[in-house]
Amino acid sequence: MSLFRLIPDKHDVLQDQNAPEEKEGFRHWLYVTIFQSSTPAGKLFDVGLFILILVNIILLILESVESIAIAYQKVFHILDYVFLVVFTIEYLLRLYCVREAKRYAGSFYGVIDFLAILPSYLDFILPNWHMLMIIRSFRLLRVFRIFRMVRLLDESRYMMFALLRSFSKILVFLFFIVLLTVFLGSLMYVIEYKHNPGFHSIPQSIYWAIVTITTVGYGDVAPMTAIGKIIASFIMILGYAIIAVPTGIMSASLVSRYRDMENDDRACSNCGNKNHASDALFCKKCGAPLKTGKADI
Repeated sequence: MSLFRLIPDKHDVLQDQNAPEEKEGFRHWLYVTIFQSSTPAGKLFDVGLFILILVNIILLILESVESIAIAYQKVFHILDYVFLVVFTIEYLLRLYCVREAKRYAGSFYGVIDFLAILPSYLDFILPNWHMLMIIRSFRLLRVFRIFRMVRLLDESRYMMFALLRSFSKILVFLFFIVLLTVFLGSLMYVIEYKHNPGFHSIPQSIYWAIVTITTVGYGDVAPMTAIGKIIASFIMILGYAIIAVPTGIMSASLVSRYRDMENDDRACSNCGNKNHASDALFCKKCGAPLKTGKADI
Protein backbone atom coordinates (compact mmCIF):
# COMPACT_ATOMS: atom_id res chain seq x y z
CA MET A 1 0.00 0.00 0.00
CA SER A 2 1.40 3.39 -0.95
CA LEU A 3 2.10 5.78 1.89
CA PHE A 4 0.54 8.58 -0.16
CA ARG A 5 -2.69 6.55 -0.26
CA LEU A 6 -2.91 6.82 3.51
CA ILE A 7 -2.80 10.62 3.41
CA PRO A 8 -6.35 11.94 3.76
CA ASP A 9 -7.41 13.77 0.63
CA LYS A 10 -10.64 14.96 -0.89
CA HIS A 11 -11.44 11.45 -2.17
CA ASP A 12 -11.12 10.10 1.37
CA VAL A 13 -13.21 12.93 2.80
CA LEU A 14 -15.99 13.12 0.23
CA GLN A 15 -15.83 9.54 -1.10
CA ASP A 16 -17.69 10.62 -4.25
CA GLN A 17 -15.80 8.29 -6.57
CA ASN A 18 -16.59 5.30 -4.37
CA ALA A 19 -20.34 5.84 -4.33
CA PRO A 20 -22.53 2.89 -5.35
CA GLU A 21 -23.51 2.80 -9.03
CA GLU A 22 -27.21 2.71 -8.38
CA LYS A 23 -28.73 6.12 -7.60
CA GLU A 24 -31.72 4.78 -5.70
CA GLY A 25 -32.45 2.12 -3.13
CA PHE A 26 -31.39 1.32 0.40
CA ARG A 27 -27.68 0.99 -0.41
CA HIS A 28 -27.48 4.45 -1.98
CA TRP A 29 -29.50 5.99 0.87
CA LEU A 30 -27.15 4.31 3.35
CA TYR A 31 -24.11 5.68 1.48
CA VAL A 32 -25.48 9.23 1.46
CA THR A 33 -26.34 9.00 5.16
CA ILE A 34 -22.96 7.60 6.26
CA PHE A 35 -20.52 9.37 3.94
CA GLN A 36 -22.23 12.69 3.28
CA SER A 37 -23.55 15.35 5.60
CA SER A 38 -25.64 17.27 3.05
CA THR A 39 -28.89 15.64 4.18
CA PRO A 40 -30.59 15.88 7.60
CA ALA A 41 -30.09 12.12 8.11
CA GLY A 42 -26.40 12.39 7.17
CA LYS A 43 -25.89 15.34 9.47
CA LEU A 44 -27.63 13.52 12.31
CA PHE A 45 -25.54 10.40 11.72
CA ASP A 46 -22.25 12.34 11.71
CA VAL A 47 -23.07 14.32 14.85
CA GLY A 48 -24.29 11.18 16.62
CA LEU A 49 -21.15 9.28 15.65
CA PHE A 50 -19.01 12.23 16.78
CA ILE A 51 -20.71 12.19 20.20
CA LEU A 52 -20.37 8.40 20.53
CA ILE A 53 -16.64 8.52 19.78
CA LEU A 54 -16.14 11.40 22.22
CA VAL A 55 -18.04 9.55 24.99
CA ASN A 56 -16.05 6.38 24.29
CA ILE A 57 -12.74 8.25 24.59
CA ILE A 58 -13.82 9.88 27.87
CA LEU A 59 -14.86 6.50 29.29
CA LEU A 60 -11.50 4.95 28.29
CA ILE A 61 -9.66 7.75 30.08
CA LEU A 62 -11.81 7.34 33.20
CA GLU A 63 -11.35 3.56 33.12
CA SER A 64 -7.58 4.03 33.44
CA VAL A 65 -8.14 5.63 36.88
CA GLU A 66 -7.94 2.68 39.28
CA SER A 67 -10.44 3.95 41.87
CA ILE A 68 -13.07 4.71 39.22
CA ALA A 69 -12.42 1.44 37.38
CA ILE A 70 -12.97 -0.59 40.55
CA ALA A 71 -16.14 1.28 41.55
CA TYR A 72 -17.76 1.02 38.10
CA GLN A 73 -16.12 -2.12 36.74
CA LYS A 74 -19.37 -3.77 35.64
CA VAL A 75 -20.63 -0.58 33.95
CA PHE A 76 -17.37 -0.18 32.00
CA HIS A 77 -17.47 -3.83 31.00
CA ILE A 78 -21.01 -3.55 29.59
CA LEU A 79 -20.26 -0.28 27.78
CA ASP A 80 -17.15 -1.79 26.18
CA TYR A 81 -19.32 -4.48 24.59
CA VAL A 82 -21.93 -1.92 23.52
CA PHE A 83 -19.34 0.25 21.78
CA LEU A 84 -17.77 -2.85 20.21
CA VAL A 85 -21.08 -3.90 18.66
CA VAL A 86 -22.02 -0.38 17.53
CA PHE A 87 -18.69 0.43 15.87
CA THR A 88 -18.40 -3.03 14.30
CA ILE A 89 -21.84 -2.68 12.70
CA GLU A 90 -20.96 0.83 11.54
CA TYR A 91 -17.72 -0.39 9.92
CA LEU A 92 -19.49 -3.27 8.15
CA LEU A 93 -22.17 -0.89 6.87
CA ARG A 94 -19.45 1.37 5.44
CA LEU A 95 -17.96 -1.60 3.58
CA TYR A 96 -21.39 -2.64 2.35
CA CYS A 97 -22.59 0.66 0.91
CA VAL A 98 -19.45 1.73 -1.01
CA ARG A 99 -18.78 0.63 -4.58
CA GLU A 100 -15.34 -0.88 -3.83
CA ALA A 101 -14.98 -2.19 -0.29
CA LYS A 102 -11.24 -2.90 -0.71
CA ARG A 103 -10.59 0.64 -1.85
CA TYR A 104 -12.33 2.08 1.21
CA ALA A 105 -10.63 -0.40 3.56
CA GLY A 106 -7.24 0.73 2.24
CA SER A 107 -8.01 4.45 2.52
CA PHE A 108 -6.90 6.62 5.43
CA TYR A 109 -10.27 6.60 7.18
CA GLY A 110 -10.83 2.94 6.33
CA VAL A 111 -7.60 1.97 8.08
CA ILE A 112 -8.45 4.16 11.07
CA ASP A 113 -11.96 2.67 11.30
CA PHE A 114 -10.53 -0.86 11.26
CA LEU A 115 -7.82 -0.10 13.84
CA ALA A 116 -10.48 1.50 16.04
CA ILE A 117 -12.32 -1.81 16.52
CA LEU A 118 -9.32 -4.18 16.37
CA PRO A 119 -8.17 -3.63 20.01
CA SER A 120 -11.63 -4.62 21.26
CA TYR A 121 -11.25 -8.07 19.70
CA LEU A 122 -7.62 -8.40 20.79
CA ASP A 123 -8.80 -7.76 24.34
CA PHE A 124 -10.28 -11.28 24.39
CA ILE A 125 -6.73 -12.62 23.99
CA LEU A 126 -4.59 -9.89 25.56
CA PRO A 127 -6.21 -8.14 28.57
CA ASN A 128 -6.31 -4.32 28.68
CA TRP A 129 -5.59 -4.05 24.95
CA HIS A 130 -8.99 -2.44 24.54
CA MET A 131 -7.37 0.71 25.96
CA LEU A 132 -5.77 1.12 22.53
CA MET A 133 -9.25 1.99 21.30
CA ILE A 134 -8.10 5.53 22.06
CA ILE A 135 -7.07 5.45 18.39
CA ARG A 136 -10.72 6.25 17.76
CA SER A 137 -9.78 9.83 18.53
CA PHE A 138 -8.41 10.01 14.97
CA ARG A 139 -11.92 9.40 13.72
CA LEU A 140 -12.76 12.84 15.04
CA LEU A 141 -10.94 14.16 11.95
CA ARG A 142 -14.32 13.78 10.27
CA VAL A 143 -15.30 16.95 12.13
CA PHE A 144 -13.68 18.82 9.22
CA ARG A 145 -16.28 17.36 6.88
CA ILE A 146 -19.17 17.70 9.29
CA PHE A 147 -18.60 21.40 9.89
CA ARG A 148 -17.52 22.23 6.31
CA MET A 149 -13.84 22.73 7.12
CA VAL A 150 -12.37 20.52 4.38
CA ARG A 151 -10.12 23.40 3.31
CA LEU A 152 -8.35 23.19 6.68
CA LEU A 153 -7.83 19.47 6.13
CA ASP A 154 -6.15 20.28 2.82
CA GLU A 155 -3.72 22.51 4.71
CA SER A 156 -2.67 19.50 6.82
CA ARG A 157 -1.98 17.59 3.59
CA TYR A 158 0.53 20.24 2.56
CA MET A 159 2.36 19.73 5.85
CA MET A 160 2.33 15.97 5.36
CA PHE A 161 3.73 16.23 1.83
CA ALA A 162 6.42 18.63 3.09
CA LEU A 163 7.39 16.09 5.75
CA LEU A 164 7.60 13.29 3.19
CA ARG A 165 9.74 15.41 0.89
CA SER A 166 12.23 16.11 3.70
CA PHE A 167 12.06 12.58 5.16
CA SER A 168 15.34 11.40 3.59
CA LYS A 169 17.24 14.42 4.93
CA ILE A 170 15.79 13.98 8.40
CA LEU A 171 16.57 10.24 8.30
CA VAL A 172 20.24 10.90 7.46
CA PHE A 173 20.40 13.49 10.23
CA LEU A 174 18.85 11.10 12.78
CA PHE A 175 21.32 8.37 11.76
CA PHE A 176 24.16 10.82 12.45
CA ILE A 177 22.65 11.64 15.86
CA VAL A 178 22.46 7.93 16.74
CA LEU A 179 26.15 7.50 15.92
CA LEU A 180 26.96 10.65 17.89
CA THR A 181 25.09 9.49 21.00
CA VAL A 182 26.80 6.07 20.86
CA PHE A 183 30.19 7.78 20.67
CA LEU A 184 29.45 10.32 23.41
CA GLY A 185 27.91 7.66 25.67
CA SER A 186 30.93 5.42 25.25
CA LEU A 187 33.26 8.36 25.92
CA MET A 188 31.43 9.22 29.13
CA TYR A 189 31.60 5.58 30.21
CA VAL A 190 35.39 5.58 29.82
CA ILE A 191 35.67 8.82 31.81
CA GLU A 192 33.11 8.18 34.56
CA TYR A 193 32.80 4.45 35.24
CA LYS A 194 35.55 4.34 37.90
CA HIS A 195 34.15 7.28 39.83
CA ASN A 196 30.42 7.19 39.15
CA PRO A 197 28.15 4.13 39.62
CA GLY A 198 25.56 5.77 37.37
CA PHE A 199 27.77 5.06 34.33
CA HIS A 200 28.15 1.36 35.07
CA SER A 201 27.76 0.23 31.44
CA ILE A 202 27.89 1.58 27.90
CA PRO A 203 24.10 1.14 27.32
CA GLN A 204 23.44 3.15 30.51
CA SER A 205 25.88 5.83 29.32
CA ILE A 206 24.20 5.95 25.89
CA TYR A 207 20.85 6.38 27.65
CA TRP A 208 22.34 9.33 29.56
CA ALA A 209 23.68 10.81 26.29
CA ILE A 210 20.22 10.56 24.65
CA VAL A 211 18.51 12.18 27.63
CA THR A 212 21.10 14.97 27.68
CA ILE A 213 21.38 15.66 23.96
CA THR A 214 17.58 15.93 23.66
CA THR A 215 17.63 18.44 26.56
CA VAL A 216 15.18 16.27 28.55
CA GLY A 217 17.50 16.04 31.54
CA TYR A 218 15.86 13.58 33.94
CA GLY A 219 18.72 14.01 36.39
CA ASP A 220 18.78 10.35 37.44
CA VAL A 221 22.37 10.08 36.16
CA ALA A 222 24.88 12.93 36.29
CA PRO A 223 28.66 13.17 35.72
CA MET A 224 30.92 13.65 38.74
CA THR A 225 34.37 14.24 37.25
CA ALA A 226 35.52 17.63 35.93
CA ILE A 227 36.15 16.29 32.41
CA GLY A 228 32.78 14.56 32.44
CA LYS A 229 31.03 17.80 33.39
CA ILE A 230 32.83 19.70 30.62
CA ILE A 231 31.75 17.09 28.03
CA ALA A 232 28.24 17.11 29.46
CA SER A 233 28.08 20.91 29.09
CA PHE A 234 29.16 20.57 25.46
CA ILE A 235 26.45 17.96 24.84
CA MET A 236 23.79 20.18 26.43
CA ILE A 237 24.69 23.12 24.19
CA LEU A 238 24.86 20.79 21.18
CA GLY A 239 21.36 19.59 21.98
CA TYR A 240 19.82 22.97 21.17
CA ALA A 241 21.47 23.00 17.74
CA ILE A 242 20.34 19.43 17.08
CA ILE A 243 16.70 20.28 17.85
CA ALA A 244 16.84 23.23 15.42
CA VAL A 245 18.09 21.22 12.42
CA PRO A 246 14.99 19.02 11.75
CA THR A 247 12.79 22.07 12.33
CA GLY A 248 14.77 24.00 9.72
CA ILE A 249 14.60 21.14 7.22
CA MET A 250 10.86 20.81 7.67
CA SER A 251 10.30 24.58 7.48
CA ALA A 252 12.35 24.88 4.27
CA SER A 253 10.39 22.04 2.67
CA LEU A 254 7.07 23.60 3.73
CA VAL A 255 8.06 27.01 2.35
CA SER A 256 9.13 25.35 -0.89
CA ARG A 257 5.79 23.55 -1.08
CA TYR A 258 3.81 26.77 -0.70
CA ARG A 259 6.09 28.55 -3.17
CA ASP A 260 5.37 25.81 -5.71
CA MET A 261 1.64 26.29 -5.10
CA GLU A 262 1.87 30.03 -5.68
CA ASN A 263 3.99 29.73 -8.83
CA ASP A 264 2.46 29.24 -12.26
CA ASP A 265 3.79 27.63 -15.42
CA ARG A 266 4.34 30.79 -17.48
CA ALA A 267 7.69 30.73 -19.27
CA CYS A 268 9.67 33.88 -19.92
CA SER A 269 9.91 34.51 -23.68
CA ASN A 270 13.42 35.89 -23.19
CA CYS A 271 15.23 33.42 -20.89
CA GLY A 272 12.74 30.55 -20.54
CA ASN A 273 12.54 30.81 -16.71
CA LYS A 274 9.29 29.30 -15.33
CA ASN A 275 9.71 30.04 -11.63
CA HIS A 276 7.32 32.99 -11.33
CA ALA A 277 4.66 34.01 -8.82
CA SER A 278 1.11 33.89 -10.12
CA ASP A 279 0.78 37.70 -9.94
CA ALA A 280 4.23 38.51 -11.39
CA LEU A 281 4.38 40.94 -14.32
CA PHE A 282 8.10 40.66 -15.07
CA CYS A 283 10.61 37.80 -15.07
CA LYS A 284 12.60 37.83 -11.83
CA LYS A 285 15.63 36.45 -13.65
CA CYS A 286 15.97 38.79 -16.65
CA GLY A 287 13.27 41.41 -16.10
CA ALA A 288 11.43 40.77 -19.36
CA PRO A 289 7.62 41.29 -19.39
CA LEU A 290 5.54 38.17 -18.79
CA LYS A 291 2.34 37.15 -20.49
CA THR A 292 -0.69 37.77 -18.32
CA GLY A 293 -3.00 35.24 -19.93
CA LYS A 294 -4.66 37.91 -22.03
CA ALA A 295 -3.50 39.24 -25.35
CA ASP A 296 -0.61 41.63 -24.85
CA ILE A 297 -1.49 45.16 -25.77
